[in-house]
Amino acid sequence: MGLLDKLFGGEKEKREEKVLPWIPLNDLKQLDYIKKKSAIKTQVIFKHSTRCGISSMVQRQFISEYNFSEKELDLYYLDILSYRQISDEVGYKFQLIHQSPQLLVIKNGTLVANASHGQINQVDLNRFV
Repeated sequence: MGLLDKLFGGEKEKREEKVLPWIPLNDLKQLDYIKKKSAIKTQVIFKHSTRCGISSMVQRQFISEYNFSEKELDLYYLDILSYRQISDEVGYKFQLIHQSPQLLVIKNGTLVANASHGQINQVDLNRFV
């Protein structure tokens, strides 16, 4: 069994999948709430395209490196394909050009940091906690 099973799929190794405290961003009303709540706690929005390989790769890296609790940050997930209107409104409300993937950090009602593509994983969220 051993080696051949591993090579040809006998026993599959179980990997523990890290789950983040994502809050689905699926209603326009949430944007006002995010802005308001950012006075108390930093709010983070991760905009993601489910059809984009780069977006998926960046999301996997983001997940593997994320190490904050729900007490430190609120982490919103925006599926831009399903909620394009919300994605457009995010750009309008926070005055930035749409990109995907894209990370927004909101504090005290203001966009304090944003990044897209590979730069997302270089944003030091510790600075905003």
